[in-house]
Amino acid sequence: MAASSTLLVLLAAALVAGASASTFTITNNCRYTVWPAATPVGGGTQLNPGGTWTITVPAGTSSGRVWGRTGCSFNGGSGSCQTGDCAGALSCTLSGQPPLTLAEFTLGTSGGNQDFYDISVIDGYNLAMAFACSAGDRIVCTGSQCPQAYLFPDDNSKLHHCPGNSNYQVTFCP
Repeated sequence: MAASSTLLVLLAAALVAGASASTFTITNNCRYTVWPAATPVGGGTQLNPGGTWTITVPAGTSSGRVWGRTGCSFNGGSGSCQTGDCAGALSCTLSGQPPLTLAEFTLGTSGGNQDFYDISVIDGYNLAMAFACSAGDRIVCTGSQCPQAYLFPDDNSKLHHCPGNSNYQVTFCP
């Protein structure tokens, strides 16, 4: 019995050691305050001009999003934003309301060996954004007809990939 318990503990430790996470560094280069948000992890915060917010996203996260909210007013944890609002919450648990420029990602697919990322303006455009993987391409979107962004749902040519669980940089007003 003790040998099987030890084996289970070692197996669990090996799985945890093999798991990884990605760091997302979100920078506001705008001349005004932006309230970035992230789902399914990260929530949201106020980011003054020149500020940086860092979040850790676990391996295996799918359908993740980062976006900037503008024109926000919060009193404690609730309020509203002119763009990208997520049910009046400062710390978002659901995606924002259009219009919003989205940095989208899925981490550690294909057995943990590959991440996928893109910028989407399918739900509208509210903020210039750059999205880059530490070992991949930098995508830049500065307008609603951004040639590097998804413009319509079946636009499959805009997906980028990186080695599994890479680190990322999202920049507002690049």
